[in-house]
Amino acid sequence: MNLPWLTPVREAFCGQLMTGRQGHAYLLGIHQGYGGMQLANTLAQASLCMAPTANGACGVCKGCQLFIAGNHPDCYLLEADGNQIKVDQVRELCQKLTATAQQGGRRVAIVKNCERLNTAAANALLKTLEEPGKETLLLLQSDTPSRLMATISSRCQRLHCQLPSREAVQEWLAVQFNLTSDVTWCLPIVGGPVDLLAALNDGRYEALIGLRKAWVQSLSSGHLCANLTNIDEKQVSDALKVLYVVLRQKLVKQKDADALINIKITKFAAKVMETYHNLSMMPNVNFMAVFQSFIIEYQSLTTS
Repeated sequence: MNLPWLTPVREAFCGQLMTGRQGHAYLLGIHQGYGGMQLANTLAQASLCMAPTANGACGVCKGCQLFIAGNHPDCYLLEADGNQIKVDQVRELCQKLTATAQQGGRRVAIVKNCERLNTAAANALLKTLEEPGKETLLLLQSDTPSRLMATISSRCQRLHCQLPSREAVQEWLAVQFNLTSDVTWCLPIVGGPVDLLAALNDGRYEALIGLRKAWVQSLSSGHLCANLTNIDEKQVSDALKVLYVVLRQKLVKQKDADALINIKITKFAAKVMETYHNLSMMPNVNFMAVFQSFIIEYQSLTTS
C-alpha cells in the first residue's frame, strides 16, 4: 500500500542507511492508522536487506524474502501482552538481541505501541537502548508518543512525518482506489487513512453511516430511533464517537448562530467524549438510557 506521506521519512532513513549514519534506535511517533507499523516494517526490511537502495529494500535478496515470508530469524516483534508490554517480554527480547545474527547482518527489533511499556519494562529496555551492541537496531512505534517515558524517547532518534489533511486523504483514496465520494468525515472515528480503508472493506463504514443517520434523526426528533436501540455492546464506542462528530459538524454549520448555544453544544460534545473515554469503567451501564439522556440534554440545550 502506497502511503505518500511516509515517503520523506523512509527516504531520510534510507539515506542514513546508505551512508553508514544509521542510528541504533528510532522512535516512530506515527499512529498505526496513518501507517506507523507499515513504516516500521519498511525500515526493518531495508535494514535487513542485503542490497538496499536509497528507496529501501531490494525485495529480492534472501534477507528480503525471509522478511516478506514473516520468518526472518534476526527480526523480532514485541507487542503488548494484554494492555501492557511486560518486563519479562523485554528481558526475553534483550537476550535475543545479544545473540549473533543468524544471517550475518543486523538484528532488528520492532516494538509496537511502545507507550504500553510498563515502568519495569521501560527500565529493562533502557540498558539495551544505552548499550545496544553492534549491528542492533530498535524501531519503537507509538500511537501516542507523549505517553512514553522521557528516558526512553530521549535515547531515540525521532522520525516525524507531516500527516495528510482530510483533502489529501480524499485525494489519496481517489488516486489509489478510485473512490470519489467523500468518506473522510469518519477519520476521527476510525483513527486514520489505513483504518478508513479497512472500514470501507469490512462493512464498518456502512455501519457508521447508519449511526450518523440515526443520531441526526434522534437529535432532531427528540426520540431514540430504532438503529440506536438495536446496537450491540461492541458498537457503543463507535456510536459515542459518531455522536461527537455529528455535534462538531453542527457547530461548523451554525458557527454564526447563537454563541451561547454553541458554547453549550461544545461542552456537551466534550461530555460525550468523556463518556467514551470512561467506557472501560462502565461495564454494567444501560447505554440505551445514556443515549436517551443525551438526546434529552441536547433538546434542552437547543430549545432553552
